[in-house]
Amino acid sequence: MEIWINPACSKCRSALSLLDAEKADYTVRRYLEDVPGEDEIRAVLERLGLEPWDITRTQEAVAKELGIGNWARDEASRGRWITALAEHPRLIQRPIITADDGTALVARTEEAVREAVSRGRRS
Repeated sequence: MEIWINPACSKCRSALSLLDAEKADYTVRRYLEDVPGEDEIRAVLERLGLEPWDITRTQEAVAKELGIGNWARDEASRGRWITALAEHPRLIQRPIITADDGTALVARTEEAVREAVSRGRRS
C-alpha cells in the first residue's frame, strides 16, 4: 500500500505511527514534492469512490484565492476541480492510503487506517 502524506500534518504522522504499530508494508509518498498528475488523481478518486470536491481542503489559503467555495460540484465542473488539485496539491485531503486490494481511503481516523491495513492483509 501507499500513503500520501504531508510530513507537517499531525493526522499523517499519526497514520504512519499506526501503520508501523500494525507492522504494515507500505511506501510513503510526499505528495507535495511528488505531485500526482490529473490522471493519477482521477484514478485515486475512482478507488476512493469520491468526487474531487470530497477530497479538497477548501479552507486552505489557495482554495480561497481560487474561489473554490463558489465552484459548482457537478460533472461539468469535475475537470476543473481535478486540475486545481494537480496544480495545487496542498488542496488534497490527507492522508490518503491506496490499499493493495485496489481501493483507497482518506485515512484521517484510526479506524480508516486500520481498515486500510485490513484490506491489505485480505488481498
